[in-house]
Amino acid sequence: MTAQPGNPLHGVTLEAIVTSLADHYGWEELGQRINIRCFTSEPSVASSLKFLRKTPWAREKVESLYLFMLREIKRASPPVHNFPPPRP
Repeated sequence: MTAQPGNPLHGVTLEAIVTSLADHYGWEELGQRINIRCFTSEPSVASSLKFLRKTPWAREKVESLYLFMLREIKRASPPVHNFPPPRP
């Protein structure tokens, strides 16, 4: 296995991606953002995985939305500063 520094998708399973998206957006909003039947009609992680594994264009859209979600979450979180502690 080759190291892929800087690739946020490296080591993340498709199941983890779909689960994270469904938890973050909910199935209804996920279906609005990516209009595919596995998200809009009786959605489930299992049915989504089955479809996405066979459909490269849909998988690309899901991966792109996942990366967008990660950036959105990072932007919304407070900045972390690594200042040294004050001297007594």
